[in-house]
Amino acid sequence: MLQANLGWRGFRLLALLFGLLSLSGLLLGCASPPGADDASAGLLTVSDDSEARKRAQARLALAAGYYENGQYTIALDEQKKAVQADPGFADAHDLGGLIYMALGDGQLAQQQFQRAIALNPRAANAWHNLGWLQCEQGQHERATESFERALAVPSYPERARTLMAQGICHARAGDAARAEATLMRSYELDPGHPVTGYNLAQLLYRRGDVGRAQFYIRRLNNSELANAESLWLGIRVERRLNNRQAMEQLAAQLRRRFPQSRELLAYERGAFDE
Repeated sequence: MLQANLGWRGFRLLALLFGLLSLSGLLLGCASPPGADDASAGLLTVSDDSEARKRAQARLALAAGYYENGQYTIALDEQKKAVQADPGFADAHDLGGLIYMALGDGQLAQQQFQRAIALNPRAANAWHNLGWLQCEQGQHERATESFERALAVPSYPERARTLMAQGICHARAGDAARAEATLMRSYELDPGHPVTGYNLAQLLYRRGDVGRAQFYIRRLNNSELANAESLWLGIRVERRLNNRQAMEQLAAQLRRRFPQSRELLAYERGAFDE
């Protein structure tokens, strides 16, 4: 899914989980008006919302549910109704950008993210999502700038996932040193995330730091989040370290759990360096 095997099969599904958008925030409702400064506006609650905003939130919750289920056309219809109810609702435009990304329309996705940011320059989720779109389009430096804008929001709670996306983007750009440093920062904040652990191990393996790669990939493969890709990387790491027993244990697990995987086919061919 990601270039140079620096991703994770099913990354787009994981993206929904680690937060190309914090959908939980939409489902719970967001009382702050666009552009509100939390420090000066005080603590806002649902009772502060206008009737238009409440209608928009209800539509957006439906749109988010359809989006998570992969029903993008229906999600888009509900998102449009949310915007019609409250054109100034930044979160509605942010979700619109994600839907257009899923539908393969990068231009409209960018317009939606930029509209969300124009309405609320502190919308860290929208900056993150714009950065990922730019990374997907090969605009790596612009993506870095957008990720940094997200990270600069003091109250932003999803720093680990933005650092992870930024690190993957650095890797796509061929900047292994920046990728490793950024992924390490993400790992320090969220050591249990499989995409971060996998990408760190992959980077280290590719540059020959196999001992450190072993630490990260073993931790992942010893968890319930291991998949065919992580097991295959683990096999190659253990092979490079001449750990025959560990290698065979991982191969047995790969054969048992993922008998139809391309990784098992590669193992059986002995294609360790492809």
